[in-house]
Amino acid sequence: MITIERSLVTPRWQRIALPAVSLVIAAIIAGIVLAASGHDPIATYQQIYAASFTSTGALTATFIYATPLLFTGLCVALAFRMRVWNIGGEGQLYMGAIGASGVGLALGGWPQPLLILMMMLGGALAGTVWAMIPGLLRAYLRTNEILTSLMLNYVASLFMYYLIYDSTSFWRDQTSPSALVFPQGKNLLPAAAWPGIDIGSFTLPLGFVAGVVLAVLLLALIRLTRFGFEMRVMGDSTAAANYAGMRTKRKIVAVMALSGGLAGVGGASQIGDFGHVLNPRGLQQAQYGYTGIVVAALALYNPLAVVVVAILIGALTNAGFALQGPTFPAGLVGTMEGIILFSVLGGEFLGRYRVRFGRAPERAPAVEDESGSISLDS
Repeated sequence: MITIERSLVTPRWQRIALPAVSLVIAAIIAGIVLAASGHDPIATYQQIYAASFTSTGALTATFIYATPLLFTGLCVALAFRMRVWNIGGEGQLYMGAIGASGVGLALGGWPQPLLILMMMLGGALAGTVWAMIPGLLRAYLRTNEILTSLMLNYVASLFMYYLIYDSTSFWRDQTSPSALVFPQGKNLLPAAAWPGIDIGSFTLPLGFVAGVVLAVLLLALIRLTRFGFEMRVMGDSTAAANYAGMRTKRKIVAVMALSGGLAGVGGASQIGDFGHVLNPRGLQQAQYGYTGIVVAALALYNPLAVVVVAILIGALTNAGFALQGPTFPAGLVGTMEGIILFSVLGGEFLGRYRVRFGRAPERAPAVEDESGSISLDS
């Protein structure tokens, strides 16, 4: 018989040791998969490390891939901590990109620092509004937010495509010769391009710095404020939160709004840091919102850990593109990401629960007394 019991106390050392051991186990399993597919594990790991960190331009590319994952990871981590299942980070990032590009185009003549701030606010507002739709439906109509937030991803994607390919919207370029041949978005003015931070040959995206600041603020919100305390209570037991008089409906909407705002800033970063134009196909193919769920799960929904995991997944993604070829299919990188995810989640399960193996207890035989009643023989 297998019995699973919840551990009441998790030692602090275990919270650090289990993820580390899980990553080592994941590396061993991934090495076995690489060997089975005809690749030398040690040589492949060396190539991945070089392609992610030490080759020319590799570290910059890693942080380019990590930046949107940082925002979508924070989006998911915040909501999931309260057991609000926001699967709509993808669509909220799209809407953030639409909002930020609109602001960048409309206010292109403003001073650069103020314009960058307004683009961040525009992206955050668009993501917030989009996330509040499933939040309100969950809070007041008891609609499953997994389904509504997921479906809104497709609505946001179609809306983004409509703005560029099927309309004469403000976002669509209708003047340049190339745009007359194939529909495309308007390019932002130079003032709307977010400057990177140059550290030698490495360029740190401004969006990543903003993401780290938001991660620190988010951790402080969760651990040091009444709002965060109520979040933790609701995450443990909604019934207890209701009994304590907490306004759970408002909290659900507020958490969804904050979660969507984080993804929206990620969309603004995609426009300001990298693309400088609203590109529906590029954003959709990247799948940043769905990968953010993996990032948050690997980080165990800790905002600071999301920063580290985003860099790790960004490095794997960068290495996958760098190593992709006839002998190294891109699917191997996805397989390695999946192995890491299942290993870390398995470690978290073993940390939170105890699994006991043993025989099922024998039931005492029933004995009928003189009065005809049945009792259990002890």
